[in-house]
Amino acid sequence: MGACVDQGAERHNVLVTADRADSSPPRARMTGPERREQLIKVGRRLFAEKGFEATTVEEVASKANVSKPVVYQHFGGKEGLYAVVVDREIQALLGGISAALEEPEGARVLLERATLALLDYIERDPAGFRILVRDSPPGQSTGSFASVLGDVAVHVEHLLAAEFKQRGLDPKSAPIHAHMLVGMVALTGQWWLDRRKFKKDQVAAHLVNLAWNGLSGLDRSPRLATVRKR
Repeated sequence: MGACVDQGAERHNVLVTADRADSSPPRARMTGPERREQLIKVGRRLFAEKGFEATTVEEVASKANVSKPVVYQHFGGKEGLYAVVVDREIQALLGGISAALEEPEGARVLLERATLALLDYIERDPAGFRILVRDSPPGQSTGSFASVLGDVAVHVEHLLAAEFKQRGLDPKSAPIHAHMLVGMVALTGQWWLDRRKFKKDQVAAHLVNLAWNGLSGLDRSPRLATVRKR
């Protein structure tokens, strides 16, 4: 008799629990834009951790708790998702550097600001920087770190050209020096990302010291000592 009462009470508790579960409000479904942003966030994290090649649509879908067709619906595939992620990182990086070069200041101040802008981005968003410095997928001609550096160098060219002209140097060589400066800062930033042995301001100070003191002592007609004149 006691066992029957216990079993009846147990069934009653199960039914009450089920009724409560059924009466709980359903989870709100994400809107299209919300789902897209969620997938971008998930993809960004995976691309930063594993790179483009090692990341799969299946993994993106699993992490976002959706089916694979949802990813294809929003981006057409892994390449489309990657392109959106990279484009956002490019805009974030170029936006910071462009803002640093907007105000008319002396060349050294602008050099310091641009250097700090890149290092600020690396410090603030190391995952985004890792995405940019990884290899782009095959066949993609834009969005790679090389194209980012090229865009930054274009911003620097006209500043160097004006500085060269003022110092009596050939302004036509400004594009060469712009790419050298940007490459030097970017490669050092890449090294600093994994080896934080120096503070950001120290890294920037050493970069500017090398770049500026080298710039101030440029020869008008540089030649290689090991190459004979033709």
